Amino acid sequence: MSSLAAERELSRSDPSFGGSLAYLLMNLPMGIVAFALLMAFIWAGIGTAVVWIGLPILALVILAVRGAARMERARVYALLDRYIDLPYLPLPAAGQSVRWKARLKDGSTWRDLGYFFLLFPLGVIEFVLVAVFWSTSLGLAGLPIYYRFLPGGEYRFPNWDVPWFTVDSTVSALPWAALGVLCVALSVALTKALAGMHARLATALLGPTRAQRRRLEDSWGEVPTMSTVQG
Repeated sequence: MSSLAAERELSRSDPSFGGSLAYLLMNLPMGIVAFALLMAFIWAGIGTAVVWIGLPILALVILAVRGAARMERARVYALLDRYIDLPYLPLPAAGQSVRWKARLKDGSTWRDLGYFFLLFPLGVIEFVLVAVFWSTSLGLAGLPIYYRFLPGGEYRFPNWDVPWFTVDSTVSALPWAALGVLCVALSVALTKALAGMHARLATALLGPTRAQRRRLEDSWGEVPTMSTVQG
């Protein structure tokens, strides 16, 4: 993908509703799994580093995080239609120690790690907002249908003993249903806005910075330059 095309992809901030909803609902379970695994393996690696067993564990964490970041970029693209370029510079053609130093010096590795630590608290916030808004919206919109199946054949808010308002007929439920329809529209907008903000965060943490993009373009340009020189 050219630099111009990549910039256009990065600037898109209006994901589809279905993709946005699926993405936000997936973030909480994925964030829980990512946070639990990272904490377990990082602390295990640090705790056993003095006997050298922890170093391979920490190396595995780095490789796993970079691999998971690739999967996350694919998930963002599939559900939110937001393309995120790979930020990693090519590893040097040298020994493993030099290649590992390059991975550790690469800021993208640590931004990947930071993203998966943030995914858990962000997933909680996003899930709560989506659940509250959609349950409220659908509950109000469907009130003319289900109020008659509630105890006593009526709906009392906020509770049965001290009701602020009572719905005991279709006519009395219609104004609240209209409010529910409005809330549904607001919930759709909120869902897409949350997904758009998360996509921008993912782009900032999982994508290349401006400096990294220039370095990547310079590294790509070195190949034809060398071949021209050799020719």
